[in-house]
Amino acid sequence: MKSGHEIPVRVGVFGLLGSGNLGNDGSLEAVLGYLRAEHPEAVVDALCGGPETVATRYRIPATRLHWYRGEYRTASRAGSIAAKGFGKLVDAFRTAAWVRRHDVVIVPGMGVLEATLPLRPWGFPYSLFLLCASGRLFGTPVALVGVGAAEIHDRPTRALVRWSARLAKYRSYRDDLSRDAMRAMGVDTARDEVYPDLAFALPTMPTSAPSGPPGPVCVGVMDFHGGNDDRARAEEIHRRYLDGTTRFVRALAEEGRPVRLLTGDEVDAQVVDAIIDAVDSPLVTAADASSLADLMKETAAADAVVATRYHNLVCALKVGTPTLALSYAAKSDALMTQMGLAAYCHPAREVDAERLLEQFRALEQRSAELRRTLAERNLAATRRLEHQFTALTTALFPAVPDTDHTHTHAMRETP
Repeated sequence: MKSGHEIPVRVGVFGLLGSGNLGNDGSLEAVLGYLRAEHPEAVVDALCGGPETVATRYRIPATRLHWYRGEYRTASRAGSIAAKGFGKLVDAFRTAAWVRRHDVVIVPGMGVLEATLPLRPWGFPYSLFLLCASGRLFGTPVALVGVGAAEIHDRPTRALVRWSARLAKYRSYRDDLSRDAMRAMGVDTARDEVYPDLAFALPTMPTSAPSGPPGPVCVGVMDFHGGNDDRARAEEIHRRYLDGTTRFVRALAEEGRPVRLLTGDEVDAQVVDAIIDAVDSPLVTAADASSLADLMKETAAADAVVATRYHNLVCALKVGTPTLALSYAAKSDALMTQMGLAAYCHPAREVDAERLLEQFRALEQRSAELRRTLAERNLAATRRLEHQFTALTTALFPAVPDTDHTHTHAMRETP
């Protein structure tokens, strides 16, 4: 045993895991890979949104995050409102009891400190606050590892997120924007580090530059309605996004290009169906991806990728495929800049099919050069994540001797 603990260390992982979002689950997979490689004696379990999925897929015990099973349905009747309110009280005790049973709790990646998509304060922000407050109360260190953050304007959500961050024992971020946002919201970030997204630590397959005639294009779509500040025009934003993306896919199909439609969350399936129905071409098909590994296989086989969801972008960039971002938040722009593709961003709120086609053709013209750039940036990302996991061991497992942490988990499949 590497850590020398006579009693196995009890590690909890926390978040909206197993709930249908591939990026969240990929972040969990990266952290489990680290724990199994560097702390194999650790006993791990989860408090999460989809316990059945997490228990089956990752073979760890899992508990439901919310007592009330209708948590993410809008409460309208008096009975459901009362049940939801009572559930919040029950969750405070359930979360505290769960935290108290652990030596360490890890929140693996995810945009847990942001509201770039519609979010209510008494949903996940409240759950995260309960977690971090319980950790402080019982002396259980809570680590927010490689998380995303954005400055929040809604006052209750802002307060809950700020206090969650302050109460955490350890914080690291997936980009400079996230750290800057928390500093702007009043969190002391002097000791907080920035590392690449945790998904860059997942195993990947080699890919080669395309040869011959133009090949397939992956288009990653999203059930996009804007963010927390866009609620008043959510439907208008969605229609514009869907219309522009559909026109772009139709143009590719008319040129004879096979198009694979990708998703990153279960809710995106309806957008895929709408585009397939509208374009009505055998060249346009839907990929059946249930993990980031599946997304990486799809994007590795493509000549180019155009994607909206953050972890669709991460997967495409990680396998070295030239990528254009339909960007819905500053985090996407930051990722593209980090990987040397800052020029290839297009606003998801204002998709212009003609302009998008121009950018796409420019991307393909520089394909060979961009593949070399991505190879270099991916190597740098892998090295930085080795430092992330070493820092995490130092912060959370102080009994572990600081010897050779090469983190070979980043190069091999998670069991």
